[in-house]
Amino acid sequence: MIDVELNDEGQLLSSEQLQLVKDVLNHAAKEVSLLQQSEVSVTFTTEEDIHELNREHRGIDRPTDVLSFALNDETGEFDPTFHEDLGLPNLLGDIVISVPHVERQAADYGHSFERELAFLVVHGFLHLLGYDHMNKEEEKQMFTKQEEILQSYGLGRSES
Repeated sequence: MIDVELNDEGQLLSSEQLQLVKDVLNHAAKEVSLLQQSEVSVTFTTEEDIHELNREHRGIDRPTDVLSFALNDETGEFDPTFHEDLGLPNLLGDIVISVPHVERQAADYGHSFERELAFLVVHGFLHLLGYDHMNKEEEKQMFTKQEEILQSYGLGRSES
């Protein structure tokens, strides 16, 4: 259903953690009823590198935990049938995750590294699908969907 390209630039994650990312993304794709064959790229990086990306692409001069770069949102809305007529996979975009942020936030929130990793992967994935949290209504919708996906996967807040 969804092809996942993983880029672990500094070999920061174990093979089990990388497999978790693939599994969570495939689960999330089913949960949101993503019907078209799709592709997503996930890069794991350092705090310094994500800081540079955040400054360069968002004009925010500080590191962050996750960035998403949607490839098919020219209209500002996710199009689930993008290039379907050509028989091409839907190139959703790129997710970039700061591994030091995963470690720190897992400790801060008192749950496992894997729960925080899955949370950020799903968060980035939902951004690629057009979800956002620019206002209270959008935030509630996105965070509810996020938690539903994680809960149904077995990494909900109470299960971490």
